[in-house]
Amino acid sequence: MITKEITIEELVTVLPESVSYLMEKGIRALICGEPIWGTLEEIVLAKGYSPEDLDKIVDELNQLKNKSTKEP
Repeated sequence: MITKEITIEELVTVLPESVSYLMEKGIRALICGEPIWGTLEEIVLAKGYSPEDLDKIVDELNQLKNKSTKEP
């Protein structure tokens, strides 16, 4: 399960699709091909998103993860 405390490095490892998802929201998860430091919460809030937005992003990432694990 993805939580707001997950590090970006772990998030990118368990859900590579998260990179493009976050980019669509204007959040960079990679710099020069390497995950940035910090947690999902830190980078989302640093981009000006609210705590409520963070909760929605976590929910959407979990939905994306569940969808990707169900596909063959």
